[in-house]
Amino acid sequence: MGRGARVIRGWGLAAFLLGGSVFGVAVTAVTAGSAYAQSASNIVVEGNRRVEADTIRSYFRSAGGLNAATIDEGLKGLYATGLFQDIRIRQAGGRLIVTVVENPVINRIAFEGNIKAKDEQLLAEIQSKVRGTLSRPIVQSDTQRIIEQYRRNGRFDVRVVPKIIELPNNRVDLVFEITEGKKTGVKSIRFVGNRNYSDVRLKDVIKTTETNLLSFLKSSDVYDPDRIEADRDLLRRFYLKHGFADVRIVSAVSEYDPSQSAFIVTFTIDEGDQYKFGSVDIQSNVRAVDAASMADKLKARAGQVYNAEAVEKSVEAISIDVARRGYPFAVVRPRGDRDFERRLINVVFTVDEGPRAYIERIQIRGNTRTRDWVIRREFDLAEGDAYNRALIDRAERRLKNLNYFKSVKITSEPGTSPDRVVVNVEVEEQSTGEFSISGGYSTQDGWLGEVSIGERNLLGRGQAVRAAVQYGQRARGFELSFVEPYFLDYRMALGLDFFGKETDNQQYTSYDTKTIGGAVRLGFELREDLALQLRYSIAQQEIKLQEGYSSCFSTVPWDPDNKPNGCGDVSVVPSLPVRLSFNQGPQLSSMVGYSLIYNTLDNNRTPTAGVRAELKQEFAGLGGDVSFLRSSGDARFYHEVVPDYVAMLRVQAGNVSSWDGQNLRFNDQFQGGPNLVRGFRQNGFGPRDLTPWTTQDAIGGTNFWAASLELFIPLHFIPKDIGIRASIYADAGSVWNYKGPTSVPGETMTFEDSKLIRTSVGAGLTWDSPFGPLRFDYAIPLTKESYDIVQEFRFGGGTRF
Repeated sequence: MGRGARVIRGWGLAAFLLGGSVFGVAVTAVTAGSAYAQSASNIVVEGNRRVEADTIRSYFRSAGGLNAATIDEGLKGLYATGLFQDIRIRQAGGRLIVTVVENPVINRIAFEGNIKAKDEQLLAEIQSKVRGTLSRPIVQSDTQRIIEQYRRNGRFDVRVVPKIIELPNNRVDLVFEITEGKKTGVKSIRFVGNRNYSDVRLKDVIKTTETNLLSFLKSSDVYDPDRIEADRDLLRRFYLKHGFADVRIVSAVSEYDPSQSAFIVTFTIDEGDQYKFGSVDIQSNVRAVDAASMADKLKARAGQVYNAEAVEKSVEAISIDVARRGYPFAVVRPRGDRDFERRLINVVFTVDEGPRAYIERIQIRGNTRTRDWVIRREFDLAEGDAYNRALIDRAERRLKNLNYFKSVKITSEPGTSPDRVVVNVEVEEQSTGEFSISGGYSTQDGWLGEVSIGERNLLGRGQAVRAAVQYGQRARGFELSFVEPYFLDYRMALGLDFFGKETDNQQYTSYDTKTIGGAVRLGFELREDLALQLRYSIAQQEIKLQEGYSSCFSTVPWDPDNKPNGCGDVSVVPSLPVRLSFNQGPQLSSMVGYSLIYNTLDNNRTPTAGVRAELKQEFAGLGGDVSFLRSSGDARFYHEVVPDYVAMLRVQAGNVSSWDGQNLRFNDQFQGGPNLVRGFRQNGFGPRDLTPWTTQDAIGGTNFWAASLELFIPLHFIPKDIGIRASIYADAGSVWNYKGPTSVPGETMTFEDSKLIRTSVGAGLTWDSPFGPLRFDYAIPLTKESYDIVQEFRFGGGTRF
């Protein structure tokens, strides 16, 4: 190390950074005998241009004088610097002559042919540096590093050829010529040994997908060995969650098929038997902690299908409860005893006094953009707190759910004393910005398009922003939103929204609407499966008569036999509630409300099991022009009937009422349509104005309910990751009890308000397309009123507005 330190002083920081060995050079060495000088004073250095002679001599200085061992050690040390192509040592006239040929200096590093990887990315991968010395072994190593970089991105046909262009004054240009080749995808994913779940179902579990027509829109079909290994763990966790406690993912073999320039991946699975929970108990060895008092923390229940995830959550809940009781060092250990004959697992959660260990520090690595405190706030503990593995696991799960990172791994190591633990958090960041251009067509709004831009991790502070503009044939609008997930440093999300929307020429109404407003939201997580949102919104809505109706059509009262002057030959006019709302002008609504959301879905995007229920209430009348209390509930229950076939039961209901004794506006009441019972047009059923000389608009009702039973069916002949699936369903529902104005002096409205239950059956096709969710439905109404308006075929989607 002493000699190395002298090189650093003589040559500067570049020598320190460029260390390596010389490749493919000729060396002439001599054997030092008694004829050599006994000191380095007669060492002559030749051929050096940049490295000082004294620096080279320093490698041969020794308290014992020059000898064969000293010369050999000095020669090796000089080569180790990576500064020389060739070193020759000889004796002449009692002097030791060291002749060196210095490595050339890199004048420039260039990349040619790289399209899929930027120069900056490749420069970060290699060890050769501009203004550093050229080392051929390092260049070969850099070539392999570039190849590995491309292979990590799925390009296994890449070829990299380094070229050295000589320049005057012992300088060179280093050029890497790259032939990227085509993306190496995964042509086929196969499963062996899966008796209980089909290939289609298991492909839905893993992240790797097969190459298909939509591959240009995704990267998950690119072969990635790390992703394949992660898929093994996903498969194992899936089986453990569904009762297969003995499952083994025996192997994940990837075979390259040169004829297709793609990989075939085969997962071999030993499923074992499916178990259920037998007895589930808690045993406490901590004094003053009663096991029976913690029974409500158990997520596992006797008789249920065994679920390793439920065991983990039970450990976490019990650990937190015991810590709150003053025992932060308590350790909860689950023990399972199998009953092989009955296929039961009896689980006992044992609470013991654990070793007293404190967190010395939390080290975070890999976050080049995200601030440290954004990561630290996901922990329920800090430096100096009692170490609790269950809380560490919870923090890891929270960090993964943020979707800021490609990978998150938390490990621990001993601290500076036996009772200290260092927690290491390793993260790999991923892109969090979003830009999308989408379009579509719906039978309700016609064609429409949307441009949106968003960022989930604004400036690395964990905040989310989004801006979107929509323009369509019959609807257009904009939306701006901002979310601060930790308002006032509490786990409380603050959301700010500003929005506007305008509808024109809707086929199912005689009026258009224009709405502009804003909202403030506060969200709380009461439990892992229960959330509360409080909100305040203020919006101004204006009813406008559609083009073709002159302003005189808004006259109230309207006498068809005595039309106002200038109205001409008018056959129909908008319904009375519409004209009254138009005459009122823009109306301001000021509302406070809340939503209570219960969610146990296994997958929010394509659920196969669990419940999502939402109770919502809105109170209007804190200022503004309208006053009402509106309540609604929506619950969806999912259950996998047989593998890959998922049944969904949806139940909805609601009520709105005026609290100041005034009539409700028709547009503040509920409307019946395909959102309740498919097969009917928007505003197609419910109370309706049937006055002969009017447009007979739907006028809404204060009560509604609806129920749907739907079975989702996989299409095995279509690749799973394309996202298409079929369904069959039956719907029923009703809207009734209109509470708006029915007459004015000189005019009375004739309307129908039936409680008849509308029903329909149908089939649908959903596509989770790259351009947004699309849905096609064909439904046949079974029961309806004569004045209801049906729409058997319906198509919609393309945006998220």
